[in-house]
Amino acid sequence: MKWGVVSFPGSLDDRDALWALRDVLGQDAALLWHKDEALGGAECVVLPGGFSYGDYLRCGAIARFSPIMKSVASFAADGGLVLGICNGFQILCEAHLLPGALTRNRSLAFVCDFVNLRVENAATPFTRAAHRGEMLRLPIKHGEGCYVAPEDELRQLEERGQILLRYVDERGEAADAANPNGSMRSIAGVANDRFNVFGLMPHPEHAVEAMLGGVAGRKIFESIAGAAR
Repeated sequence: MKWGVVSFPGSLDDRDALWALRDVLGQDAALLWHKDEALGGAECVVLPGGFSYGDYLRCGAIARFSPIMKSVASFAADGGLVLGICNGFQILCEAHLLPGALTRNRSLAFVCDFVNLRVENAATPFTRAAHRGEMLRLPIKHGEGCYVAPEDELRQLEERGQILLRYVDERGEAADAANPNGSMRSIAGVANDRFNVFGLMPHPEHAVEAMLGGVAGRKIFESIAGAAR
């Protein structure tokens, strides 16, 4: 499968995503520059974590206007798979390719930790290698990861199964103490209504090697590769 990882000014997890895909998982992956318009034949486009454009105005607010984002939007409209991780999730929300928005953590502090996630919908290209209710442990590192949306939109997300990952405690329950940023309904990751665009705040690319703390992140990438096949 061919992957394209977009590099914006300020991206810092683009190389990590490339390493995870190409060197660990053996995928065909390449970097895409934010000023390019061509996606290089990618079957899945990854918007990585970092601080695109220094997070000026709002996280992702400037990156959404990068030339490559027009191509990403067209690619998604044609059914192409798009994955946004952390800052990439923020960019997708700013570009209105995903519903809702990411705001300051309720603690008003940057958080860097491992979190427990529960898979809420395993019938998607991004979660098909897992099963519903499965627990994944992934790292987070963000200052603006509080997911918010109007209540009627949240109800629709629940009804349509667009909430793919939720923050939970060690027992698998969505307790407030297990919510690291105050996200509404403990939402950690959502998909669009066509289930070909997915954004999450946790970092699967940092959880693909056992020696670095775990391999749960492989489930996300293996799901996408399996869906493409």
